[in-house]
Amino acid sequence: MVGSLQVSLPLSWNHHHLRHPQPPMFTTRCALSKQGHRFLSSLAATTAANDPSATNRIIRKFIQNSSKSVALDTLCHLISPDSTHPHLSSIALPLYLRIAEASWFSWNSKLVADLIALLDKQGRQDTARTLISETVSKLGFRERDLANFYCNLIVSHSKQKSKQGFFYSYARLEHLLRSSSSVYVKRRAYESMVNGLCVMDLPREAENLMEEMRGVGLKPSVFEFRSVMYAYGRLEFFEDMKRIVVQMESEGFELDTICSNMVLSSFGVNNELSEMVSWLRRMKHLGVPFSIRTYNSVLNSCPTIMLMLQDPKSVPLSVEELTTENLRGDEALLVQELIGSSVLVEGMEWNSLELKLDLHGMHLGSAYLIMLEWIEELRRRFNAGNHVIPAEIRVVCGSGKHSTVRGESPVKGLVKEMMVRMKCPMRIDRNNIGCFLAKGRVVRDWLC
Repeated sequence: MVGSLQVSLPLSWNHHHLRHPQPPMFTTRCALSKQGHRFLSSLAATTAANDPSATNRIIRKFIQNSSKSVALDTLCHLISPDSTHPHLSSIALPLYLRIAEASWFSWNSKLVADLIALLDKQGRQDTARTLISETVSKLGFRERDLANFYCNLIVSHSKQKSKQGFFYSYARLEHLLRSSSSVYVKRRAYESMVNGLCVMDLPREAENLMEEMRGVGLKPSVFEFRSVMYAYGRLEFFEDMKRIVVQMESEGFELDTICSNMVLSSFGVNNELSEMVSWLRRMKHLGVPFSIRTYNSVLNSCPTIMLMLQDPKSVPLSVEELTTENLRGDEALLVQELIGSSVLVEGMEWNSLELKLDLHGMHLGSAYLIMLEWIEELRRRFNAGNHVIPAEIRVVCGSGKHSTVRGESPVKGLVKEMMVRMKCPMRIDRNNIGCFLAKGRVVRDWLC
């Protein structure tokens, strides 16, 4: 283990990461296909029956009958820390070994690193170390490839919150860093080590590593600054978070939407709504554009809105009703700061053939507010008479392929309820159940 880190680990480390999970907006999850769902359902039955031969038979048949993307997406889902099937994670290794035999398979160090981290988390350190040894032997003296493998391994262990595996990989990568003369290897190593320490809730150690980078002539990138800033924010060290933002700007990196969304998310998960109001105003003053994630971070942090959305049959159906009759204090101010941003316009395509509003990527609160803004914007433009009336108007919600429960889209359910209550003429498209559709003139007549 690295000496400098060995003596500086905070005594309360084991509790930090439990109290401050990483917000969901910055996590990724492999989407499962219908075929993948059926496969995992079959595996669940054989696993419950403790029938290894049946399990192996199902895996073999699945690989034979699946495309490359379906097979790999299913494996990635099982390996992911956010998997909705953690009880089947023990199947990941035999599934990987069977996939590796397929003619279309090409070896991938990131996939192997994710698998190793999962095995380590499961307490199967011997198997994990064997895979590491095999990978190192495979890569030989290709220094860049070896560095990238250890970088991937650090990231994978940090996502799994595997302390032992993380520091084992950290030590191996640091040894490679010290012995290498390659600027590429050094930069990649520092980048992964800084980010990994931040994910492991050790931002001070990560900040010290950034100082070390400067000492060897490497200027920290915006990636390292964002990692440290966000880690401080998650841990409620807001003054340190702000300090890093100032330091980042002093070194020539402008405050952008990505950085701002991280700050907003940090304030939001800790219920610092007044700080969020101030930050949104700062973004406006500096000309930093809002994004869908800005909406998601802000509105997910508004308890009144989140409570209202549990019953879509009673949500306010206009911006005025929402802001003046249902929201108070900082929540009302947050919504007022969001209204009128470029997010709505960027989500619309308007021409003579079609007006399309795309709600993909929006959480429930964002979709709700954007729908209210959209209705008002349509009414304003139609009344002004200076915009062409499109032949069709379409609202794209998605059909629930990426929802927690496949096939059930909360956004679609909310939009449908709003349409019904407003007596809107838009109906579910028969050719695409994830869309609402109507003739442009019909919607114009309804609004005006």
